[in-house]
Amino acid sequence: MPKGFHILTVTHKQTNLNKIGAFVIPNAEGEVLKSFLENLKVQFNLKELMYVPTCNRVIYFLYTHSNVDEVFITDFFQTINPTLNAEFIGEEVVHYMGYHSLEHLFRVSSSVESLVVGEREILRQLREGYDKSLNWNLTGHNIRLAMDGAVIAAKDVYSNTRIGEKPVSVVSLAIEQLMKCELPTDARILMVGAGQTNNLVTKFLVKYNYSNVTIFNRTIEKAQNIATRLNGTALSLSDLKNHEGGFDCMIVCTGATQAIINKDLYQKLLNGEITQKVVIDLAIPNNVEADVVEHFNVNHIEIDGLKLLAKENLAFRQKEVTKVEVLLERHLEEFEITYRQRQITRAMQNVPTEIKAVKEHAMTEVFKKDIESLDENARLLLERMMTYMEKKCIGIPMKAAKSVAS
Repeated sequence: MPKGFHILTVTHKQTNLNKIGAFVIPNAEGEVLKSFLENLKVQFNLKELMYVPTCNRVIYFLYTHSNVDEVFITDFFQTINPTLNAEFIGEEVVHYMGYHSLEHLFRVSSSVESLVVGEREILRQLREGYDKSLNWNLTGHNIRLAMDGAVIAAKDVYSNTRIGEKPVSVVSLAIEQLMKCELPTDARILMVGAGQTNNLVTKFLVKYNYSNVTIFNRTIEKAQNIATRLNGTALSLSDLKNHEGGFDCMIVCTGATQAIINKDLYQKLLNGEITQKVVIDLAIPNNVEADVVEHFNVNHIEIDGLKLLAKENLAFRQKEVTKVEVLLERHLEEFEITYRQRQITRAMQNVPTEIKAVKEHAMTEVFKKDIESLDENARLLLERMMTYMEKKCIGIPMKAAKSVAS
């Protein structure tokens, strides 16, 4: 397998998430980040460098002929963060080299190494990291070939295994349950709370064209942000008790430490309606009082049930990992052949020019006087012979190279 590839990484699998930030290039974006990475590349004699930071991992993908040992790794990360000591770096950083670096890249791109197995976000993050590094002239043909192989492998995994099936986030699962209720797109939806969870819910509501949404929140600006995306209405949480428009679905998630939708408030919000309502409670602890579920006609979707379903779905995805690993092994074998072919092709690309130069040197320098002593027909015959030999000499090593590569 190709030498020269190295991955230095810190991930959620080896360390606490709150430690990963210590290995990320600090306070650097745009030209500042570009300049920092360029300096890293020069300082550590790297032929190619790719940098990918995410919320649960950081990857430095290197191609170099330098000796990447403990001293190199310590110096590398102390350049990034001078407060790091050698012992901490040694405990937290994982070093993959050669075949294992490519295997890790392929596994990451296929989400096998993700915090949530089967999520596709990591492939987008890898591609963005590569595109940025490429645009900054930090990478070359080696990392390009590796990334091409990783993307092809990931697409094969997502297309031909079920690793990405069955949602595992509670928001995705909640929306999945909501879609089973077959509410029309003009259904009246009350959203209580405008934090991170309900912002994620909003993405799905936009996707499925729900727009008859009223958002209640203590901070009206946050409610308005969601309302703008949904063409809905933003109101203060204190206005909830005065709502008289009824509802078909209620989505509740606030930071309250006790239930805020009690029996009396729910009765008032019904506005005399008796049809079944969908109530989605995504808060911990629950924001909807148990009495509401007990006394009213409610299709109740709550966090504990969703977490149990998420656990079952994640277990399903984990079973697919064995199939994924078989696919990745095949892609790694194919990559090794492709990489060897490309390296030989690159090494041979100057052969035609060099053979032509040898021919020209022989005819114009070494055997110049001998050729000049020949008559015209003999000179023409000699030139045709030399041209013929030139073409054949070019073809022989090219043919041999293809045979060795395959």
